[in-house]
Amino acid sequence: MGGVRKLAGSFVVPGPCGVAIRDRLKHLTPQDEKVLRAVGEHQGALASRDLKARCADGLKHSADTWASRKRDLTKESSSRIAGAITKATHDQWALARRCQATHIETLETGIRTLRHRLSLPVGEPGTKRAAGGYRSKGEWFYKSRRLAALEARHAAVVADRQAGRVRVVRGGKRLLNTRHHLTRARLTEDQWRQRWDAERWFIAADGESGKRFGNETIRVTSDGEVSIKLPVTLAHLANARHGRYILTVRIGFAHRGAEWTDRIGANRAVAYRIHLDVDRGRWYLTASWQRPVVRTIPLETARARGMIGVDTNADHFAAYRLDRHGNPIGDPHRFPYDLSGSAGHRDAQLRHALTRLINWAKQAGVAAIGIEDLDFTTEKTREKHGRRKRFRQLISGIPTGRLKARLVSMAAEQGLAIVAVDPAYTSQWGAQHWQKPLVTPRRKMSRHDAAGIAIGRRALGHPVRRRTAPPPHDRSDRAGHRTAQAGPGTRGREGTRPPTTDRPPGEPSPNGTRKREPSASNTVRDAPSTQQWVQDSLMRTG
Repeated sequence: MGGVRKLAGSFVVPGPCGVAIRDRLKHLTPQDEKVLRAVGEHQGALASRDLKARCADGLKHSADTWASRKRDLTKESSSRIAGAITKATHDQWALARRCQATHIETLETGIRTLRHRLSLPVGEPGTKRAAGGYRSKGEWFYKSRRLAALEARHAAVVADRQAGRVRVVRGGKRLLNTRHHLTRARLTEDQWRQRWDAERWFIAADGESGKRFGNETIRVTSDGEVSIKLPVTLAHLANARHGRYILTVRIGFAHRGAEWTDRIGANRAVAYRIHLDVDRGRWYLTASWQRPVVRTIPLETARARGMIGVDTNADHFAAYRLDRHGNPIGDPHRFPYDLSGSAGHRDAQLRHALTRLINWAKQAGVAAIGIEDLDFTTEKTREKHGRRKRFRQLISGIPTGRLKARLVSMAAEQGLAIVAVDPAYTSQWGAQHWQKPLVTPRRKMSRHDAAGIAIGRRALGHPVRRRTAPPPHDRSDRAGHRTAQAGPGTRGREGTRPPTTDRPPGEPSPNGTRKREPSASNTVRDAPSTQQWVQDSLMRTG
């Protein structure tokens, strides 16, 4: 049935390529805070000016313009600070360009959907694969106006992209818009200003291999001493030689402290960033470094000890353990989380649920976790889902990007691989083939639990459906199967039930006598069938 799209192959997700750890700068003196604020404001102003120059260059940017900007910054700071600022500027401009391309694709998708529905008669019913016409002439009119608005918006964004213009806000567009809604945000103007200034500060330095302790600009010694190379205009605030300022605090990274100590002891590159959390009134120092590229394990190796199939939902993970043949083992597991509240609360809830999931996977002895390769960037528009506002909010609330990053990094620390699979039809086929057969008086199966089995089977390379339908009753081998299936080469897999004796049917016993006489019967019995039923392809629905 041609309506089923071609499924993408499963693959092992590459592991994390970097590490970041953080510690609090406790008990800073007023002079320490004064210096940090002065450095942040000065370098933040330089970063804003450099970003403005980069955006003005647009597509005309070249190595010469970059070198010219870096020379101008070096006069007011240092060559290392100038290099860190220009690198951050280039990263921010590139991110804005990628977001611009994604925005254009979203607009084009919405325009295509609107044009299709507007071309249909009013009240035309839709199909499973395509939406129908609009319900009334009034709705048709309003959607035609929206089409015109999207086309105008699309033309403006395309013109900006062709000209190399991007829209970038240092400090964040959301925080900038909060300035106009202080009452709703429960902030005063002074509180908002403090957040805005702190977000626009720049106190960061890239690592340098071969330099002392891995960084010349922000240096952290093995005993926790933190010192900063001050810009030229702030050199009068230095309290140490060579224009450096040494903070009075000492830090010690509790997480990955040994790994960090080994790096700085070998003078390997470590990047640092100092920032202020205005809500808590606390200063933090974040250390980060790159890891060498680690080759991911082969897909067959990840499948060798079975798989944990995980279905991602708006409020919980539904997980099921499968052996390497795709057979479900035990009962379903659910790991709930709450995505309401602040960003910090949502992140903590997600991290806690992933921790429990990974711990259970380690106890189960599997080598990999199978999860859907979710991407809702084009699936939450009102053009696609129409009046289903609650559903759009539901899929918008699932943190797919943060989930991927968190799961990959946390699983890598426990030696687990992540296998990404195509999410198509997992809920539909899982409920169709697995939900009802696994229900028992003591086990309840939801649609999400069945989807976890479908995801795990797809990650293992098996079709989602359990087995082909049994043959009709007029066939010699009759109907009836077990619901779980082992591999074709595994002894004891599905087949005829073995005889109660240790000899093949029809042959005499070793002593040449029968244990019992055959019963008299007028029923004509067929000979045992030698036909083997093998796994069929995925069920294709229209």
